[in-house]
Amino acid sequence: MSNLEALTSVHLAKARAAENGRSAEVLVHDGTLRQTVLALAESTELGEHNAPPAASVLVLRGRLRVTVADGHDEISAGELRVLTHDRHAVLALEDSVFLLTTVTSVPKP
Repeated sequence: MSNLEALTSVHLAKARAAENGRSAEVLVHDGTLRQTVLALAESTELGEHNAPPAASVLVLRGRLRVTVADGHDEISAGELRVLTHDRHAVLALEDSVFLLTTVTSVPKP
């Protein structure tokens, strides 16, 4: 079992100290399911990247901007959002930590 409050503090401190402004740890790896805690120091961006078949973000602390081709969405602490299936980028508008849940493949029928 993971204590998300403790992980939030640990990874935020690591992100603030890291040259790239990031820290991450995979908490759950069960088949195609992944849950990862990620911390981004303020103004750190995860550049545009492809989305997995299914994903959600739960912001534990801070505020993020998710940008897609036709606009952006801001997500604040306590908010849970499904991520777009389109390419997207993520920017930390302030020091932020979030739980990313992904499904990395979809079984063929």
